[in-house]
Amino acid sequence: MPIQFIVIIILIVIALIIILPNIRVVPQAHAFVIERLGAYLTTWDVGLHIKVPIFDKVARNVNLKEQVVDFPPQPVITKDNVTMQIDTVIFFQITDPRMFCYGVENPIIAIENLTATTLRNVIGDLELDETLTSRETINSKMRSSLDVATDPWGIKINRVELKNIIPPEAIRVAMEKQMKAERERREQVTIAEGQKRSAILIAEGQKESAILNAEAEKQSQILRAEAKKEAQIREAEGEAQATVTVQKANAEGIRLIKEAAADEAVLTLKSLEAFAKASDGKATKIIIPSNLQGVAGLTTTIGELLKDRKE
Repeated sequence: MPIQFIVIIILIVIALIIILPNIRVVPQAHAFVIERLGAYLTTWDVGLHIKVPIFDKVARNVNLKEQVVDFPPQPVITKDNVTMQIDTVIFFQITDPRMFCYGVENPIIAIENLTATTLRNVIGDLELDETLTSRETINSKMRSSLDVATDPWGIKINRVELKNIIPPEAIRVAMEKQMKAERERREQVTIAEGQKRSAILIAEGQKESAILNAEAEKQSQILRAEAKKEAQIREAEGEAQATVTVQKANAEGIRLIKEAAADEAVLTLKSLEAFAKASDGKATKIIIPSNLQGVAGLTTTIGELLKDRKE
């Protein structure tokens, strides 16, 4: 093998040994901060990059994803001098890798200390009750303050959450008693409202029942009155019809007597028969008019009539 060929191979191997370690691939959601001779040179984004051997180096691999840091509880004092423990959760994202590398020595510790200071400032302006009921307000104020403070470090604060608010034991006991009393009060109010509503419904039901009963009684009276009226009308019509029938019968009898040319004696006998029917067998005496005493055979006829009635 010629010596020249061996030298070429050796040079190629040396070149590969030198070049390959300087070929770097930046993954997604990362950035490489490149320094040349100790000074900041550039920031590599996602893709394939080659650095100059010996002179250039990757100073820092920066994670650009949103990150979460849970800080331990911090003692804070409220406006009404109540000391409590509050721990916070910070959601942040690196927006400028260069400023993140050169802006502060230890960004996470810096954010923790800044969070504790900001939390004390915000809680110091609030009383205990406001602290317990104004988490959203506290979160918003802290996020705004931290975002402004961390902007020179290339960090953006996306969210700040109060994870736990731990008041002193005496305060917790008092709050539990207060909550219990409030629950009992609400229970009593609910019971009273239910009883009131029940009484109203019962009264409305009784009123409705009374109205229905009155309507039914009124309708019943109307029907009874109409029935009585109808009965009276029918009775009157019956009596009128009977009277008409009797009158027609009397008129017919008189007509027949006239047509038969009955004499005075016959008319007298007919009158006696009418008196006998009027008595209906119950009268003990029959009064005979004085003008009938001279009729011949009147006594015999009356005796026969009385005998027929008794039979």
